[in-house]
This record gives sequence, structure tokens and C-alpha cells, in this order.
Amino acid sequence: MTATPSIEVDHLTKRYGDVTAVDDVSLAIHPGEIFGFLGPNGAGKSTTIRTLLDLIRPTSGECRILGLDSRRDAVEIHRRIGFLPADLALWPNLTGRQTLEYLAHLRGGVDWAWVDALAERLGADLSPKVGEYSSGNRQKVGILQAFMHRPDVVILDEPITGLDPLVQLEFHALLRETADAGGTVFLSSHTISEVERVADRVGFIRRGHLIAVERMSELHDKALRRITLEFASPVPADAFAGVEGVREASAEGVTVTAQYEGSMAPLLQVATAHDVLSVSSASVDLDEIFLAFYRDEVAAAGDDPDAPSHAPAGAA
Repeated sequence: MTATPSIEVDHLTKRYGDVTAVDDVSLAIHPGEIFGFLGPNGAGKSTTIRTLLDLIRPTSGECRILGLDSRRDAVEIHRRIGFLPADLALWPNLTGRQTLEYLAHLRGGVDWAWVDALAERLGADLSPKVGEYSSGNRQKVGILQAFMHRPDVVILDEPITGLDPLVQLEFHALLRETADAGGTVFLSSHTISEVERVADRVGFIRRGHLIAVERMSELHDKALRRITLEFASPVPADAFAGVEGVREASAEGVTVTAQYEGSMAPLLQVATAHDVLSVSSASVDLDEIFLAFYRDEVAAAGDDPDAPSHAPAGAA
């Protein structure tokens, strides 16, 4: 990694009146990296992005992109980055191609052979008017405008909205190619599977607090699994308390659900002391891994891990 991060967020705080949407967030993202920014709706993801892009001003803290100050050097930054907002708005009476031509003109021109190749990869028909597009086809135009000038940094807010699975795969391949060529991808999403599929590192934000930043490979190494046990008669969750590898267990009727890491053997040894009727196991979602391993940090940030998020409109 180079000495200068592509994206730097330094003690960023943004308040809307009495509500703090982003609270003292710091992170650094480097060239050649796909960084997943994960959190529920209202967690502070879009607020962080809008501040990075100087679309809103921070209450305190600083942001830099490509070593440039996001406020003082906003024009130069916008020349060198691509951005896909979550609330993409386009001109309904322009065709897809006219939309891209207009935006390309604002940028001083683009390589149309590159744009046409991208459109073909995504299956984007640029001839209809944007007002006639489905949400997925509008999203394809949004992706094209973000990548058409081969930016150094791409910032994407909920990019796979409306895309069918095959187009999602092609889009994720484009992200990897961008990173492999030395570019930087900042991928904000509440879709856990998307972040797991493509990110090198992931940050988890909840109620404006950046709870943790981890490499995906390390998260997978300590990934939890969930086991569901059905018994002939009720078994208390306390029966699994203190069992090696078991991080959490709950009981409802004759069913016990437990989250565990490592070997299943100690857990099964306890279970088979009772009359087990069925056993099923599955991976735990990425956000549950974060909450399981960083519950203390969540609590220290003044958050209840089991409570819904609250943020002002537009502060996602």
C-alpha cells in the first residue's frame, strides 16, 4: 500500500440539530482496495459519503480524497472520482445515451469505445428515454456514468438496487478489475451478501458509530455458525451456558438456537444428553458476527444492539 490513502476520514462528526448522524468516525482506504461500508438503513452511511463529497459540511472533522481536502479541493476531487448515489435522479426525457453524452461533455469528454464496452457488459440499452426505463436499467446508466471516465476512486451507495443477479456478477467483476488496476472502490451497502462477495475490508457502522473495521479474510476465519436443535421436550438455554465455542443460546418451546465458533462437538455432546429430534446448521450473517464480537464496543458507543436505528430523513 502507498503512504497516501485514497480516502481518509478523520474524526468526522455530523449533527442535524440534536441528532448525531455520524459520530467521530475515522478510517483510511488505500489504492487497490474494495472497502465495504456496511450498516442498516439510517446508520450514517450516506451522510458519511455526502460529507466526503462536500455535498454537506461536517460539524467537525476532516475528509480527504486522493490527498486532497474534500472542501477546499472539491472541484479537483470531483474530476477524478466516480459517484453513484443511492437516490439517483436522471432526466426522464433524455435517452440513456443522451444522458451519458451530457455528463461526458461536463467532464470534458470520455472514451466512447470504453463506455460502449461497459454498456454491453451490463446489458444496457441506451436508446430508450430514461423515463421509460425500469429501476434496474436506470441503475445501469448510473453505473456507466460513475465509471465512464476511468476514475481513480469510485464511491457507490447501494449500487445493486434493481439489478438482476447476472448483471450483479458482471458489476462485481468490474469492481475487482478497478481495484486490480490500482483504483479504489468505496462500496456502501446494507446488503450483507454483496459486501461479503467483493470487499477486501469492511467497516461496520451503527447509529453513526464506526464499530469495527476488519479484513474479510479475518472475519471469515472467526465466522460464527448457527445451529438449531429440536428436542422431544423443552431444554433450557442455560444447559448450553459455558459450553466451549458457544457464544449465545436461546430456547423457545422445544427448540434451542445457538451461535457457536470452532468445533460443533462440545455443543452436540451436551445436546445428545437430551432427546434430540432434529439438527440444522447455517452460517451467521456478517452483521451478526460484528455484533457478536463487538457487542462491548456497541454498548460503549451508547447503543443497544437489539434496538432499531433512528436518524433524520436523508441521514442514511
